[in-house]
Amino acid sequence: MSAATAASVTPATARTGGGAAPADAPGSARGAEKGARTGAHAEPGADLAPGPAGHRTGDRTGDRTGDQTADRTADRTADRTALRPHAEDAFADELAALAAADDRPRPARWKLSPWAVATYLLGGTLPDGTVVTPKYVGPRRVVEVAVTTLATDRALLLLGVPGTAKTWVSEHLAAAISGDSTLLVQGTAGTPEEAIRYGWNYAQLLTHGPSRDALVHSPLMRAMAEGRIARIEELTRIPADVQDSLITILSEKTLPIPELGTETQAVRGFNVIATANDRDRGVNDLSSALRRRFNTVVLPLPATAEEEVDIVSRRVDQIGRGLDLPAVPAGADEIRRVVTVFRELRGGVTEDGRTKVKTPSGTLSTAEAISVVTNGLALAAHFGDGVLRAGDVAAGVLSAVVRDPAADRLVWQEYLETVVRERDGWKDFYRACREVSA
Repeated sequence: MSAATAASVTPATARTGGGAAPADAPGSARGAEKGARTGAHAEPGADLAPGPAGHRTGDRTGDRTGDQTADRTADRTADRTALRPHAEDAFADELAALAAADDRPRPARWKLSPWAVATYLLGGTLPDGTVVTPKYVGPRRVVEVAVTTLATDRALLLLGVPGTAKTWVSEHLAAAISGDSTLLVQGTAGTPEEAIRYGWNYAQLLTHGPSRDALVHSPLMRAMAEGRIARIEELTRIPADVQDSLITILSEKTLPIPELGTETQAVRGFNVIATANDRDRGVNDLSSALRRRFNTVVLPLPATAEEEVDIVSRRVDQIGRGLDLPAVPAGADEIRRVVTVFRELRGGVTEDGRTKVKTPSGTLSTAEAISVVTNGLALAAHFGDGVLRAGDVAAGVLSAVVRDPAADRLVWQEYLETVVRERDGWKDFYRACREVSA
């Protein structure tokens, strides 16, 4: 789940974040080719225009709206051939069908009602027969609480161990609510304050001094002005002093610009979704002041093996269609085996509860299971007969389990000999794992 800086600016000599990043650095983790969606619209020269209830709405003037709409339309056309389309592009038909069928009240600037947003994530069948595929398989109440939070003035923090679909849920929530999931700040140890607030076009700054023309708008600044959802990935990886620059934005719904003696005020529809986990190294805990500005929703691991198999199968099928890989049903048995291995090693006990096993140092998340199966399908497609077999996933399973070459290898060897070797119908998996472990 992939360093964000402020939005892109046109001059080649421009810099953001104190001159550390080039002007064409991405405003989101999506990359420079998405500059038209994450930064190019925030080019210098826009005055803050009065908005509803006297708010300053921002970063764009009315005569630019048509150009921006055209830019976004062109981007969406280009995204049809993207390796990984954004959620609002990949599921555009479902979103359109939901919007057409949705007759419930919608919060200001929301594309769908809260009910429709929850249906988009959890799946369902619309009155016209349109099938909405599940994007998240898990407790319904978790999704309902998350959506309801975003309909209030509280920001949403999605918390969970690695691989629990935090980024996935965040992207789909933003796509369903705002129709745009690209207002993204990717948190890293080097994320500067300018990525949260704003930066400067130094060519303009040196030529004309501090002015609106010299401002480079961050994804959050744009979201405030447009009434959209902004996303912050891996919030706890951002340095604590940079994290706290969010406090004023989340509590006062305003972004002061002291250099110009003005501010950007958030319009209705603005909110923030942040994701975080506390299992990885390099984590910076949130201050109590910042944590109070969020409603925290914990995304759990899949409750049952059947639920996890369903998640892995659906996601692998989606990825595989984009890569022309074999259909998932051809590898259903191996998917179940991978999920079983991961769940047993993760939980420290076999599926039947009879045998305790040692746990490795890795998380063995659902996301890792998806990666293992996808790689196995690629092996089957390009170097096999197109059917996923034990030999195609064995190397991936070994790589996921054995992160520490010393301790984890002993855990894996013991699991192979005491559990896998004795399990009926798993002889081919045992042999394949033994071969790659040698």
